[in-house]
Amino acid sequence: MSKKIIEQLISNMEKVIFGKTEEIRHVVATLLAGGHILIEDVPGVGKTYLARSLALSIGGEFKRIQFTPDLLPTDVTGVSIYNQKTKEFEFREGPVFANILLADELNRATPRTQSALLECMEERQVTSDGIPRFMPSPFFVIATQNPIEQQGVYHLPEAQLDRFMIRLSIGYPKHFIEMDILDAQKKQHPIETINSVCKMEDILHAHNIVRDIYVDESIREYIVSLVEATRAHESLILGGSPRASISLYRMSQAMAFINGADFVLPDVIKELAKPVLRHRLILKPQARLGGLTPDEVISDILQKIPVPIARVR
Repeated sequence: MSKKIIEQLISNMEKVIFGKTEEIRHVVATLLAGGHILIEDVPGVGKTYLARSLALSIGGEFKRIQFTPDLLPTDVTGVSIYNQKTKEFEFREGPVFANILLADELNRATPRTQSALLECMEERQVTSDGIPRFMPSPFFVIATQNPIEQQGVYHLPEAQLDRFMIRLSIGYPKHFIEMDILDAQKKQHPIETINSVCKMEDILHAHNIVRDIYVDESIREYIVSLVEATRAHESLILGGSPRASISLYRMSQAMAFINGADFVLPDVIKELAKPVLRHRLILKPQARLGGLTPDEVISDILQKIPVPIARVR
């Protein structure tokens, strides 16, 4: 998979999601890194179309689950049903068996249903009646979450949040971008006009290429130092886990690949530190009441940790 195909993939998605190039790049990087993404934002900013445009662009199967308080775990993963003709139980796959899964408004479901995604996201399988049933490859979850201030939502537990490689916010478009959105939908939605620009095999091949992107020892030490600093920061109850270090490592490889480089620079780590770490940090009550945010804590850490001099292989 070449950089040209990546550029075509990003530009194809930009036909649907206007003015959000950086966010699209992060989504594509997460896909290539083999992770999952959490988007926290208000309704109507394009979260669903972001997922659909990605699925159409790579020719993958797209499914959407609308999470509600009455949704059951089996509604997500599937259920075994007794067949009277064969006198055997048959497993009927749930909507989780897809290449691109949109878990819409994940925090509106109960914790029991939320946890149904844990095994799927981490181990790429569903265990039913003691039998593991593997997800298609690639398997990419884009979960959306309503801002916690809204009514009727459940807090996502730390174990669930830690499974997401990054957390993004799309945000409202600028005035002139919103004008372009209106012009683009005079006759039909742009999602109806885009076609695939790469194959599923290209994505799987890219996974292997990304893993071979060189990460110098000084960059690896920089990653670990940043994550360790979150565990000792005076404003935090909980910092990043080793999974956070791995996520930052993998995302940096994927972003270097998108940038057309075969090694990781410190600037890539600094760019990705906030989306990778922000949802893994828990502020102390006094810090939260003082208006401090996880992004400000990460900015403080980035200023204090010395930036290494990158060495190429």
